Amino acid sequence: MSATRALPRIGYAPWGETLDELVAAGRAAREAGADTLWAAELHRSATITAAALAPVAGPARVGTAVALAFVRSPLTTALEALDLDELSAGRFVLGLGSGVRRLNEDWHHADFDPPVRRLRETVACVRAFTAACADGATIEAGGEVTGFRIRGYRRPFPPVRARIPVHLAAVGPVMTRLAGEIADGWIGHELGSPAHLEDTVLPGLAEGHARRASAPATSRPDSGPAPGHGLDGFEVTASACCAIDPDPRRAHRLAAGGLGFYASVRTYGPLFAEHGLEAAQQRVLEEFRSAGARADRLGHVVDPAMTRALTLTGTPDEVARRLTEYAAVADSVKLGPPVHGLEPGEIRAAQAAVIALIKEVRA
Repeated sequence: MSATRALPRIGYAPWGETLDELVAAGRAAREAGADTLWAAELHRSATITAAALAPVAGPARVGTAVALAFVRSPLTTALEALDLDELSAGRFVLGLGSGVRRLNEDWHHADFDPPVRRLRETVACVRAFTAACADGATIEAGGEVTGFRIRGYRRPFPPVRARIPVHLAAVGPVMTRLAGEIADGWIGHELGSPAHLEDTVLPGLAEGHARRASAPATSRPDSGPAPGHGLDGFEVTASACCAIDPDPRRAHRLAAGGLGFYASVRTYGPLFAEHGLEAAQQRVLEEFRSAGARADRLGHVVDPAMTRALTLTGTPDEVARRLTEYAAVADSVKLGPPVHGLEPGEIRAAQAAVIALIKEVRA
């Protein structure tokens, strides 16, 4: 196997049935050539997982992809970011996302509306606190829906960095524009494609990026080298569910559970429609409603066209080739193994295949 064209940087979101196993997988991915270890928030806490990964990251970065922004107070988020930046020797990336309404309101009993304003103010609060927490001055940020006014506080030890990169996850157009306007980077959903980035995401990010001149200084990322997509000082991280097998049919089966899980949520309808998969998503929705199936047990009704379009699925050579297609539209790609609807042994084997691919293409 060889990737003859340029590759984007590769990050990895490790899985483990235990935290020890997850950390070992993170170490293996870093040794294979991953430049960032990402911690998700669903079955584990993103920030605690990131703390566990920090000691084994070595020169690699550690990031949350993503931490739910509304289920913590902005002050808690800022404090955790400062601690994680210290644990990782200044290599932490704070990835934040709003999540969907049901997740916030039903699972966490957290306020959700208005999500765009709430995320904007959360980022402003985090930046204001990390910049001034060691000064002893009053720290005031936020406004309409969240915020703080902190008086009489001085953190008795300076932060490793007063400015921690904030990357925002976004699926819809309004949140994508917000990421381009106020964040240091964008993190994609694990379902996507290079065409989706080029046709939908990058124009939205560019529109938001153009607003920076009028944004408050605390909302502008630090300047940096211009990446290939032309967004100065801004990092575009695509994400991909990665299922690899010498038999493409088995690779599809591994990834199908995740496709079924997300197809059962109407929020992702525009993404499926953009790829001509409305009818395929509708079949999943009908099965979900009529059969009362668990959302992670819908892989049997997922059309192979869905996995081909929206995941990195196939033989090792096919996946390595498709990785190169991201180089023109993204700075990096965050890979992760399929997990939905699979037994631990299956996930473990799928993870080993992804880490082996990273090692091969980075050799």
